[in-house]
Amino acid sequence: MAGGAVAAWLGVPLGWMIGAMLGVALLAWFTEVAAWEPVRAVSLLLLGLGLGQTFDGPVIAAVAAALPAMVAAGVLTILAGVLLSRPFARMARVERRTGYFCTVPGGITVMAVLAQREGVPIAPVTLAQSIRMVLVVLVFPPLLALAAPPVLDSVFQVPRPPFAAGGFALLLAAAGLLALGLRRFGLANPWMFGALTVTVALAATVGMPSGVPSPLIDAAQVGLGMVLGQRLTKRFLLSAPRLMTASVATMALLVLLLGLLAVPLALAFGLPVAAVVLGLAPGGMPEMAITAKALDLAVPLVLGFHLTRVVLCNLLVGPLWRLAVRLGWVA
Repeated sequence: MAGGAVAAWLGVPLGWMIGAMLGVALLAWFTEVAAWEPVRAVSLLLLGLGLGQTFDGPVIAAVAAALPAMVAAGVLTILAGVLLSRPFARMARVERRTGYFCTVPGGITVMAVLAQREGVPIAPVTLAQSIRMVLVVLVFPPLLALAAPPVLDSVFQVPRPPFAAGGFALLLAAAGLLALGLRRFGLANPWMFGALTVTVALAATVGMPSGVPSPLIDAAQVGLGMVLGQRLTKRFLLSAPRLMTASVATMALLVLLLGLLAVPLALAFGLPVAAVVLGLAPGGMPEMAITAKALDLAVPLVLGFHLTRVVLCNLLVGPLWRLAVRLGWVA
């Protein structure tokens, strides 16, 4: 909490999350650290509610209209993983199939599950995806804040609903119950998806019964930062130097490649360029959505891009790899 408060006071973009992550990582270097297990669940639930309040009927229609761009972006992102799997495998000295699951930015849990289904070792995939996630959280928000000052886009902007204690309690209960139901089906991120489903459904119909106070969203950032920071133990960071180097190098190439692809994609579909750049960014949905909120960059649109990517990764990561092998793209 103290690290997040300091970073936020210094004006660091995504300060609550980055500060908490660095503070816990510093502690984890010297001693064993474990965040209380429900911290991640509660943080994702609050974050989902907070981000869901950025939707209403017209915004949902605008996001739906951008679906072709989102699908194109998701496919391009997976193909970028195919392209970078070979240099990653060479640098890290792993099999190219392992390199592929390490480089596709589909989220730590999702890519680990998909790798396991394809018989790929989980340890290097989890390590590489964790390194990528941490680096994106550290580097991307400040760079984007410098390159793209906040520009309000009325199409994707919704006034924040006023806070009402009773309405918020009902909102939290409904989101929690749905999340528990989704969890039983093995969904990778039921807490955020459950909260988003409830809030978007309400926004599209009767409206939000309450807004989510900013301090709770800040607290959710701290919780997610703690979860990321506790991974960065001394043993974790020193366990595989080649894989660490490969992850850093390919992450930089991935950011550059996806950033270059985002500009023509945004122009072709008439979407805000900065928001599409963030939509293609190789980070996780929660982290990139918070970044969009902090920078006022069309939060619903960014969420749509990352949600579409998650769905496409589940559907296409395995088949696209097999197609790439058949066509000799990774030979």
